[in-house]
Amino acid sequence: MNKVLIMPCLDIKDGRVVKGIHFVNLRDAGDPVECARIYCENGADELAFLDITATIEKRKTTLEAVRRVARVTTIPFTVGGGIKSLSDAEEVLEAGADRISISSAAFRNPGLIDQAAAKFGSSKVVVAIDVDRNPALPSGYEVYIDGGNTPTRKDAVQWAGEAEARGAGYILPTSKTRDGAKTGYDIPLIRGIKEAVKIPVIASGGAGRMEHFLEAARDGKADILLAASVFHFGEIKIMELKKYLNEHGF
Repeated sequence: MNKVLIMPCLDIKDGRVVKGIHFVNLRDAGDPVECARIYCENGADELAFLDITATIEKRKTTLEAVRRVARVTTIPFTVGGGIKSLSDAEEVLEAGADRISISSAAFRNPGLIDQAAAKFGSSKVVVAIDVDRNPALPSGYEVYIDGGNTPTRKDAVQWAGEAEARGAGYILPTSKTRDGAKTGYDIPLIRGIKEAVKIPVIASGGAGRMEHFLEAARDGKADILLAASVFHFGEIKIMELKKYLNEHGF
């Protein structure tokens, strides 16, 4: 049996968990500490914490919120948003994160991946990639940065391979068009990256039904399944999802 891991994601804005559709129209989904505690108690395997406006507001990750969540978290805890340097990464890890997730900063300064992997170990480094379709590129997918706002003309699958070569321990691709839409993960994107790298791939963007998680595991070959709104608003219970996946061989 290929066991996949379930990873709720706390998108943080102004100290609260929010979830929007296509990165806009944010709704309040609660207190991050309370959400983290509930997820740990209800069977989540991993937890993601993303300070979604840190990069575009040109500030660091909110460390106090990371500390508060870390105190109640009993599962591996990945933090992203606003990490632009090795010292930023160190502060986030010291605040209680198990892993750092870097995206725009890694794209602008790929050496940051090498430095972080050398200093903290690859297992602590997640490279997140916001992606949209672009048929002009070899894989059909383009990397976007700055919270998904800036196109780069860089092929997303190629960038994932480069990130792995530089020492990334995980790749976290999020489909801009699927994010929050609940129409299913972008399976060709996930599978394309999974076939290009040997490290774990975290599927993100689009989960709306249990079948979507199964498709990402079975057809996309994802190792970790990330979702937000379906968990935050109680539409899917994690233990029920795990039972469903288990019944289907995952």
